[in-house]
Amino acid sequence: MVRMIPRPLARAPVPLYRYGFGWLLGRRFVMLQHRGRVSGLPRQVVLEVLTHRPGHLTVVSGYGARAQWYRNILADPQVRVWTGRLRGVAAVATPLPGDEALAVLEEYRRRHPRATRTLGRLLGIPDLTTTGPLPRDLPSRLPLVDVALAA
Repeated sequence: MVRMIPRPLARAPVPLYRYGFGWLLGRRFVMLQHRGRVSGLPRQVVLEVLTHRPGHLTVVSGYGARAQWYRNILADPQVRVWTGRLRGVAAVATPLPGDEALAVLEEYRRRHPRATRTLGRLLGIPDLTTTGPLPRDLPSRLPLVDVALAA
């Protein structure tokens, strides 16, 4: 069971991006604007970026497949992103397959061991706090999403 970070804390960075100060959080975070699958209204969420590749970002759903933003991008993958100096760039969000997601999580844990352990403690996922191999089912509990930026 994934523990929830208090909503006010999780939502705190959104105004930074809305008012053009998202660059203060660097490239490690992204604000993703998605469309509500029921309301059709724009919604925003700030996520950690696990990897940067030319034209692509990989983000993680810390609350699993039940997270509202994740369910919304499954219904409509057309999103907009704010990160660093980018503001409102159109993109397409696609869930990563399990093996690819597991490889990204392993690489992230290798590059950011302290952040991974902290995330594991905060979310109540002990698999992230150990140094052994990650379980094969971890991507089903922590889905990863590839965000392909429009050219």
